Amino acid sequence: MKRGKSASSVKRPVAARRAPPAGRDAFRADAGRYGRTVYRACGRSGLKLPPVSLGLWHNFGDVDRAADGRRLVLRAFDLGVTHFDLANNYGPPPGSAERNFGRILKADLASHRDELIVSTKAGYRMWPGPYGEWGSRKYLLSSLDRSLERLGLECVDIFYSHRYDPETPLEETASALVQAVRSGKALYAGISNYPPGPTEAIASMMRSEGVRLLIHQMKYSMFVREPESGLFATLESGGIGGIAFSPLAQGLLTDRYRSGIPPDSRAAKPHGFLQGSEITAERLGTIGALNAVAQRRGQTLAQMAIAWVLRQPAVTSALIGASRVEQLESNLKAIEHPAFGEEELAEIDAILGS
Repeated sequence: MKRGKSASSVKRPVAARRAPPAGRDAFRADAGRYGRTVYRACGRSGLKLPPVSLGLWHNFGDVDRAADGRRLVLRAFDLGVTHFDLANNYGPPPGSAERNFGRILKADLASHRDELIVSTKAGYRMWPGPYGEWGSRKYLLSSLDRSLERLGLECVDIFYSHRYDPETPLEETASALVQAVRSGKALYAGISNYPPGPTEAIASMMRSEGVRLLIHQMKYSMFVREPESGLFATLESGGIGGIAFSPLAQGLLTDRYRSGIPPDSRAAKPHGFLQGSEITAERLGTIGALNAVAQRRGQTLAQMAIAWVLRQPAVTSALIGASRVEQLESNLKAIEHPAFGEEELAEIDAILGS
């Protein structure tokens, strides 16, 4: 099977590695960054991911401070986070998160490119007209080209179909993912937000073409447990890795909202997905009870919520967002605490009404 250039063969400008732009301190990666975590195999593949990955869904758009995003990415890398997750429409505006991350790659991480897993996706609305969203071959492959331009890369490590398209034949979406890999523009292919049946079907179609479906990105947290009803079994039987996004339920499973809605929080932003109306007295009571369990375990609520997601054998990595370096550092400590006992899991289920 003929393949294009791999990520390791991409030529990168030497000048970009030698000096940062004026006004920026030169980044020197922490020499001990790989001694802090144990990397986990992604399904039945040779690729390993950190147990906690950094998502750029929020806080990396043009509406955000570029310096804050740079600090988050570089600190994450120093702490052993090698996987950075994007999508074509992340921002706002759409496309800006890829552009901003691309600038960080060029200025600070060009010499570390082969140590990174960079992923992006296409599926949600990106441009006007009938070819600007969903799962057609036209949209997916065109979007991948535009994403590579914004990132300043010839290849991403993982390219996802961002959502299941019930109106496009699954064979067509599968063919686009296969083409992305065969062309050398992506090393691996994944899907996100697919039900169990289509997940199994597209994995089989891709396998017949000699391309493995590497990973499935699903929404999973203590408050969103649908993947437990069939999807995880599908992933395990198919050797497909899982990465859980929103494990903190957009910040609800943290200490962030226990005393109200902070003005700099997601719930206070007009462009955020978490609405203040979701923070009800009943929900706050559940959060308080979960927090009591976390305190007994010697964890913050956020750390326990991440560890709870990672307890699932089908979940390779938990995908978190962060707005501050201190928040990132705290959440990455989720893996330092003991495994859950059966009584603890039963208590959590009772609190959640499961």
